[in-house]
Amino acid sequence: MVRRLRGRAEWRFFGVLVRADRRLGVAWWVLLVVRGALPAVFAVAMGWLVGAVQRGEGLGAPLGLMGTTFVLLQVLTPVHQAVSANLGSRVSAYLNDALAKACVGPPGIGHLEDPELSEDLTVAREFDQGQTGPPMYLNVDFVAGSLVELVGGIASAVVLFGFTWWAPLVLVAAWSATHWLLRESGVWKDRNTAEVRAAQRHATYAYELAVEPDAAKELRLFGLADWTVRRFTERRRRLFELQYAATRLRERPMVWSLLIVVVANGLVFWALGSAAIDGRLPLDRLVVFAQVAIGVGMIAFGGLNWALDGAAAPVAAVQRLEPAMAPAGALSTGHRPAGAGPVEIGLRGLRFSYPQADRQVFDGLDLTIPAGSSLAVVGQNGAGKTTLAKLLCRLYDPGSGTIRVDGNDLRDLDVDAWRTRVAAVFQDFLKLELPLRDNVAPAGAPEADIRAALADAGADDLADLDTRLATGYGDGTDLSGGQWQRVALARALCAVRQGAGLVLLDEPTAQLDVRGEAAIFDRILTATRDVTTILISHRFSTVRHADRICVLEHGRVVELGSHDELMALGGRYRTMFDLQAQRFTAEVDEEGLSYDTL
Repeated sequence: MVRRLRGRAEWRFFGVLVRADRRLGVAWWVLLVVRGALPAVFAVAMGWLVGAVQRGEGLGAPLGLMGTTFVLLQVLTPVHQAVSANLGSRVSAYLNDALAKACVGPPGIGHLEDPELSEDLTVAREFDQGQTGPPMYLNVDFVAGSLVELVGGIASAVVLFGFTWWAPLVLVAAWSATHWLLRESGVWKDRNTAEVRAAQRHATYAYELAVEPDAAKELRLFGLADWTVRRFTERRRRLFELQYAATRLRERPMVWSLLIVVVANGLVFWALGSAAIDGRLPLDRLVVFAQVAIGVGMIAFGGLNWALDGAAAPVAAVQRLEPAMAPAGALSTGHRPAGAGPVEIGLRGLRFSYPQADRQVFDGLDLTIPAGSSLAVVGQNGAGKTTLAKLLCRLYDPGSGTIRVDGNDLRDLDVDAWRTRVAAVFQDFLKLELPLRDNVAPAGAPEADIRAALADAGADDLADLDTRLATGYGDGTDLSGGQWQRVALARALCAVRQGAGLVLLDEPTAQLDVRGEAAIFDRILTATRDVTTILISHRFSTVRHADRICVLEHGRVVELGSHDELMALGGRYRTMFDLQAQRFTAEVDEEGLSYDTL
C-alpha cells in the first residue's frame, strides 16, 4: 500500500517541491496549513467575542484575535500566491535541469530514439509551454488553493468535535462523497491516460506547424493555412473532450450528492438548534459550531484537483526517464587510450538494429578502411550509410561483431578520448545561435586554425568571426543552407587541425550545387589528406574523387573499389552512376557553364 502510494505521480509531485527549493517548499506548506486553519480560528474568535459581550468581560483580547485573523486571511493569500509562483518556477527549473542531465548524460543516443521513452520525453519536454495545460507556476498555485480549502474543511471538522463526536464525521462523509460521486472517474489517472497524452501530442504538433517558421513556406505555397488551423482546432477540441470526460458531472450522481449533503447538514443543524433551544448550548458556542459546520463544506471544493494532474505528470515522467535513459543510452566502458594520427578501421561480422526495431540494419557487414585513405559510401535510402557513421562515432554499440580501430576493439577505447579523434558532419548538423567563431570551434581553438578551416571549407568570407549567426539579435545575421553547410564543414576541418584522425561526412554538401560540391570536396580531401576520411553522398560527382567506393545494400557490402574499377565492373555502382549522369548530357547549362564535373 505504502509502496503504491509512493509510486503515484501525485506523491512524486509533492516530494519534488522541497527538493526544488527547500525554503520555498517549507514556506509553501506552512502557509498552506496556516491559511487552512484561519477560518476555524476566526470562528473561535467570533464565539469568544460573543461570550465576552454576554458576560461583560473585556473585548480587547477577542477583538485582537479577530482582527489579527482577519488581516492574516487577507494578507497571506497574495503572499502564498507569490510563493507558489516562485516555487512553481523553481520546480520547472529543477525538472528541466534533471531532464537535460538525463538526456545529455548517457554516452550513447539510444535513449533519445527509443520509442518506449518518447511519450515520457514529450511530456517532460513540453510541460511548461502552456499547450497541454497551465504552466507549472500556475499549477502550483491552483494546487495550493485547493489544498487550503481541504485543510480549512478538516480544521473546521476538528473544532466541531467540541459539539458532538458524530457531527463532524457525518459532514466530512457527506462532503467527501461529492468527490467520488461527481466524477466520471478519479482525477488520479483518467486525465493522464495514453489516449489523452496522444491527443496532447497531436494538438501540440498541429500548433507547431502553425507557428514554427520551418513549415511556413510550404503551408502558404500549398494553401494549407486553413487546413492547419482546422487540424489544430479539431485536435484541441478532442483533447478537451477527453479531459472533460475524465471529470464530467453526471446527472444521477449530482442528485445523490445534493440529497446526501442536504440530509447531513440538516441533521447537524437540527442538533445544534435543539441544543441551543434546550439551553444545553450557549450562544457563544452556538456561533462557533454553526460557523465551523458551514466551514466543513470547504472539503467539497478542496482536495487533489485537476491542476495536480498537469503538475504531477511531468514530475513523474522526468523521474521515470532518469533511471531509464541511463541504461538505454549506455555504452560499454573502455579504458584504452585512443592513440593519435590517422586511423585504420576494420568491421567484422557487424550486426545492428535500432531500439525496438525488428529489422537488422547491418547483417554481417565486413569492411576494411586503411589509415589515411578516403572511402565513399553509397547506396539506396535505408542501406545503413548514416547508421555506419553513428557506429563509428560510437553513438551506439553494435549488437554483435566488432569495429576495430588500429587493431583494438572500439568498445575497449575510452569513449571520450575516441571522440576527440573523430570529426563528423551529419545531415542535421548543429546550428548554434553563437558567433561564427564558436560555431566553428565550440570548445575553442586558435584563431589561425579557425580561419584556415573556414578557408578550406570555402567560407572565409561569410562573416566576421565575432558575428552572431542568428537574426534574433541586434548584431546577428542569418546564413543560407549552403553557407551553413560550409560552416559545419569548417567545424570538422578545425577539429582535424586539433588532432582528429577520422573525418565522417554524411551528405555534407547536399545544399550546394554540383560544381560547388565537387570543388569543396576536392579542398576537403586536400585538407584531410593526412587522416582517414569517409564520405556518404548521393552525388557521384563527389564520390568518384575518393580512393575507394563502397556500395551498401541490405546491410552488406556488395561492391568495393575505385571509381574506374567499379565502372569497369558494370554492376550496381555503374547503374546508379549512369542513371544520375543522364541528367547532365548537355555540354553546358543555362548559364553557359560546362558540366565537366562528372
